[in-house]
Amino acid sequence: MQVVGFLFSIFSVIGMFIAFLPLLGWMNWGVIPFALAGLVISIIGTATARKSRGLGVAAIALCCIVILVGIFRLNLGGGFF
Repeated sequence: MQVVGFLFSIFSVIGMFIAFLPLLGWMNWGVIPFALAGLVISIIGTATARKSRGLGVAAIALCCIVILVGIFRLNLGGGFF
C-alpha cells in the first residue's frame, strides 16, 4: 500500500506542476482529491507496515505538500473562497 500511495503522490505532484501553468489552475480541483486519496492510502500503508516505513512517510509528505499548494493556488485564482 505504501507503493500505491507513493505512486498517487508522484502523479499528484506532476498534476500540481501542470496546474501551475496559466489558465490550467482549474486542474487543482482534480489534483486535490487525488492527493487526498493518496494521503489516505499512504497513512493506511504506513500504519500497517511491519518493516520499512520510509516510502509511506515520503508519500504522506508529498501529498500534504500538494494539498496545501493546491489550496493556496485556488485561493490565488479566486476559485476556492
